[in-house]
Amino acid sequence: MTQTIEPVDIARTHTPQERVDAWLSEFEQALVARDIPRVAGMFAVSSFWRDLVTFTWNLKTVEGRDGVSDMLSERLDDTDPTGFHTTEPPDEADGVVSAWIEFETATSRGKGHLRLTVDADTGQDVAWTLLTTMQELKGYEERQGSSRIKGAVHGSNADTQNWAEKKEIEEKELGYSVQPYALVVGGGQGGIALGARFRQLGVPAIVVDRAERPGDQWRGRYKSLCLHDPVWYDHLPYLPFPPNWPVFAPKDKIGDWLEMYTKVMEVPYWTKTTAKSATYDEVAKEWTVVVDRDGEEVILRPKQLVMATGMSGKKNVPNFPGMDEFEGEQHHSSEHPGPDAYVGKRVVVVGSNNSAHDICKALYETGVDVTMLQRSSTHIVKSDSLCDIALGDLYSERAVESGMTTGKADLTFASLPYRIMHEFQIPVYQQIAEQDKDFYDRLEKAGFQLDFGDDGSGLFMKYLRRGSGYYIDVGASELVADGKIKLVAGQVDRISKTGVVLDDGTELPADLIVYATGYGSMNGWVADLIDQETADKVGKCWGLGSNTTKDPGPWEGEQRNMWKPTQQENFWFHGGNLHQSRHYSLYLALQIKARYEGIDTPVYGLQEVHHLR
Repeated sequence: MTQTIEPVDIARTHTPQERVDAWLSEFEQALVARDIPRVAGMFAVSSFWRDLVTFTWNLKTVEGRDGVSDMLSERLDDTDPTGFHTTEPPDEADGVVSAWIEFETATSRGKGHLRLTVDADTGQDVAWTLLTTMQELKGYEERQGSSRIKGAVHGSNADTQNWAEKKEIEEKELGYSVQPYALVVGGGQGGIALGARFRQLGVPAIVVDRAERPGDQWRGRYKSLCLHDPVWYDHLPYLPFPPNWPVFAPKDKIGDWLEMYTKVMEVPYWTKTTAKSATYDEVAKEWTVVVDRDGEEVILRPKQLVMATGMSGKKNVPNFPGMDEFEGEQHHSSEHPGPDAYVGKRVVVVGSNNSAHDICKALYETGVDVTMLQRSSTHIVKSDSLCDIALGDLYSERAVESGMTTGKADLTFASLPYRIMHEFQIPVYQQIAEQDKDFYDRLEKAGFQLDFGDDGSGLFMKYLRRGSGYYIDVGASELVADGKIKLVAGQVDRISKTGVVLDDGTELPADLIVYATGYGSMNGWVADLIDQETADKVGKCWGLGSNTTKDPGPWEGEQRNMWKPTQQENFWFHGGNLHQSRHYSLYLALQIKARYEGIDTPVYGLQEVHHLR
């Protein structure tokens, strides 16, 4: 007689801590034994391992057991991971055990996050998601906390130069007699955050920007601009905003903070500097970059070149027939000075996303006759609802009071693989849609074309997939719903001498036309600085390959080209919002620091290029 042994239900017989400890112990034993099939078998059939630099020297997500096997077959021997352990008691909810972990590799120390679920066939724990992130390189740790530099010299000192004198010498030499290892083109929040990382890691680097002062990228925008993301989401590395900082900071206040931050963090920053051209020497493995520094031509020879010109590329200015005949004023939203000069005039804003709403709101409140021209549907989410429902558990005052730190919030967000992130976002926006139903009904009654993304996953997925197509409502939508901001839906046929003519023959009279029509891919800047061949070599930036609107497939698994090696050797992209500038600057800086120190960095899964722009 044959007996059937029922699988043990580990969820009933062991605590979450015991389950995680057991899984990590077996995981490490299998890794040390180089038993890759055994490791792969510890993952669910549908599972995700997201690695930020530690195993792959890349930002890479592998899927399923085959993905784990393939990655480890190439990278396990060199990585040599050990010391996996939890850092706090695990949580259990809805059949999933979640745990924060730390570990080491041959070259680094890392943090991560693990989600375990029970295999239905065996009753044993298997990994559903695993996040592994590099936090520091062994032997090249940042001098902070208990290891910070002393600063003062106590006792006799043969070196009579003080801090100010040494800083003056460094500023005179760097870029002239001493070449930077890395050159960062673009000095907005992304370039500044990365420059601060380089400074703390001891990587000689220069950040260049054409502005007269750090922060001018914000000061120069339309006067009503404020951050739409809350303060808890927006801290920079090392130096968080003070507790009395506004929840939504005005642009000029952000500009002043960036200028102060650049100085306090001692970021080598060249103002009034324009990068004119760049070429790469395949033999010397270095760049030759010609810059105009306030009228002086300077030739820089960095090993690594980083484009930190924002997540957006060059402005998209449409080429409508008749634009050259328009008798009024017309400009892109990035050049809009604000509403004051247009009192008593008629303005048409082409577009219906963030900038269009902000500009229309400021114009209306100044007494301008303004019309928003909506050409395609837009996702709208009220700021209060976004902060409370979508961000509140991670980035809010209540999150801080519950013990949530910025670093933990960032890693929590990073622990959700992009492939399944939309599944977590859909119920969030369903809750928002239900809570704000009256608001959305009023907007649609006014003729506004609404959407929640192709699959109902809302703001964050739209941002990650395409970086456009949404507005965080801070008041403009109410004005649209009330008819105070005029709304017209349609397509532009041409521009007449006196206004905008739609394809149905309707003409919208205008003294000013604002093209709030967005931006292209960041590799457009590459064509200008280097050449079109290199721009095509690295391909389109941003997006996940989700095969949704403006995010063509195939599936990439990570943001295209961002914060990781590209098809052009020693060439990188850095950008995004303040959250991404803070979080991902660490991983980009560590990748470049490793190369600076001569550490071998074999890249697993270098991104292929499927789209040029």
